[in-house]
Amino acid sequence: MAIAHCIFEIETEPGIQIYNITSRVQSLLETTEIQNGQVLIFSRHTTTALAINENEARLLEDIRVFLEKIAPLGDRYLHNDLHLRPNIPPDEPMNAHSHLMAMMLHNHEVVPVIDGKLALGTYQSILLFDLDGPRKRTVLCQVVGD
Repeated sequence: MAIAHCIFEIETEPGIQIYNITSRVQSLLETTEIQNGQVLIFSRHTTTALAINENEARLLEDIRVFLEKIAPLGDRYLHNDLHLRPNIPPDEPMNAHSHLMAMMLHNHEVVPVIDGKLALGTYQSILLFDLDGPRKRTVLCQVVGD
């Protein structure tokens, strides 16, 4: 059994942004010798998330609206009392809402690999959610198989 991994970066835009990273993951998979197994996609941030879903513009807007209802930007959050938190950097944002949204999603996804291709369904895409941009984000992919 072989294991390969790669980290890639994405520069994100302000607000809740959703990026289709399927082709990027497939390209990374093609740099390995692995034909059958699985790929773990892991977000390395507490205010980003991953999901497998349809990459359709109106659905993505519905998802944004849904997340904003769950954790509205303007609500009161203890995490945003920056003056009460010890050892925070001077550029610390008030982003409790982003952490809460991320908790409703996943920080990882696992996709089967068959014959060197991601075994996603017809309308499935791997989506990266940045809930607190703009930032430089990193995603780890680990491929395991034969």
